[in-house]
Amino acid sequence: MHRFNTLILGLLSFFALPVSAQQVLTLDQCHQLALQSNNSIKILKEKAAESEDLRKLALSEFFPRFSANALYHWNEKNISILSDQQKQNLSTIGDQATSNLASAVQSPLLSSILGAVLAEPLSNMASDLNGLGQQIVDDFDISSRNVFVGGVTMTQPIFLGGKIREAYRMARLSAELAGIQYDKGQEDLLVSVDEAYWHVVSLQHKVELARQYCKLLEDLSRDVDAMVEAEVATRADQTKVRVNLNEAQMKLTQAINGLDMYRMLLFQLCDLDLRGDYQIVEDSTWVNLQSYSNINMQAVWDSRSELKMLNIAEQMAHSTVRLAVSNLLPNIAATASYLWTSPSFFNGVSNKVEGMITLGVVANVPLCHPDAVYGVRIAKHKRNEVLYQIEEAKEKIELQVTKLNYELEVANKKLVQAQSNLVNAEENLKLAQESFAAGVISSSDLMAAQTAWMSAKSDVVDAEVEIRLDYRNLCQAMGRK
Repeated sequence: MHRFNTLILGLLSFFALPVSAQQVLTLDQCHQLALQSNNSIKILKEKAAESEDLRKLALSEFFPRFSANALYHWNEKNISILSDQQKQNLSTIGDQATSNLASAVQSPLLSSILGAVLAEPLSNMASDLNGLGQQIVDDFDISSRNVFVGGVTMTQPIFLGGKIREAYRMARLSAELAGIQYDKGQEDLLVSVDEAYWHVVSLQHKVELARQYCKLLEDLSRDVDAMVEAEVATRADQTKVRVNLNEAQMKLTQAINGLDMYRMLLFQLCDLDLRGDYQIVEDSTWVNLQSYSNINMQAVWDSRSELKMLNIAEQMAHSTVRLAVSNLLPNIAATASYLWTSPSFFNGVSNKVEGMITLGVVANVPLCHPDAVYGVRIAKHKRNEVLYQIEEAKEKIELQVTKLNYELEVANKKLVQAQSNLVNAEENLKLAQESFAAGVISSSDLMAAQTAWMSAKSDVVDAEVEIRLDYRNLCQAMGRK
């Protein structure tokens, strides 16, 4: 039973550990979380997929199109080619022929002889002619109340002045542009994460430093209180220490508040709970983040996303010029179709469903289109605008890289100076503490040494973070990841 209870307690403690454990976040984990959850990146990803589908849509314009059409129409009346009088004449054509023959014979004797001899043949002829006339009437009687027309058509563009080619080229460039924007969005997001992360790290150090400073002042305050009771120090010394302690505690509160704000900013970028309990672990990797003595600006220009996008914009503007020119060129397309109808007119007139194949070529030649001419001129002006924008962007990028490289150089000098000051401040603080304990210096002198130590320590933290951020910004400006 004891072993069973031990097993149960062990299992409960095992499952309880992940709940109470504080989740650790490194810089790489923050990058991954931000890229996976950021909505702006998701939007850019959808735009990239949309541009790729648009490219495929433009590619499909090179291929023929097939379409099927059908029409059913009901009419109240039939279409009649013959009038009612014509139908009556045709259906009695035999009777009319025998009657005319009889009227042509004037002699009563001849008429009676012909009537006796030819009565039966004339009757048969009249019947046959009447039947033939009725058949003609029936053949011309078209049932047009139910009309059906159907067909399958193929259209293949042959030459449209280059419209399809340039449209596809622009769609392909648009897809490339969307891809660059997606990469640029990821890069900007990672820079924002880096800034928030290193501000959190900096403020974590400053909070710890402020606590150490408060601890020093609290120890000093107790020592001064004891000295005042022993009548070795004055109330003024005690008041100065307490004022400095209050100020240090206020700075500690401000540092904690600032840390909370930057932690929430970092959590928002990573799509985490803003009040979540996460431990931000400092990235201890420290490389030689020095400034560059020589920068290849051509390589920088080739790597910058902004210039890549402007170059694509220039190519798209060139295609826009060609599209405008295509409005002045002929358009030629081939068509092929199979058409069937009922009633049918291919072999006389019948109610059968019959069809035929048709082939054709359609051509359109612009003769006088002044608007198209001005459209070409407008497109050329826009292309020139993009070319000037590229030159301006190169100048600004060169200035930006030079400025950031200089700032990184200055930050490294600051760090060297801050480290040197920290060594002196630590030595000065140690001597001040020994001197105060020996009663050689006053509490004000010790507080001055403590303040100098805290300032030097804070300068080192600021310089280290500044170097990392300046180097990150310089890498982004140079188009490096």
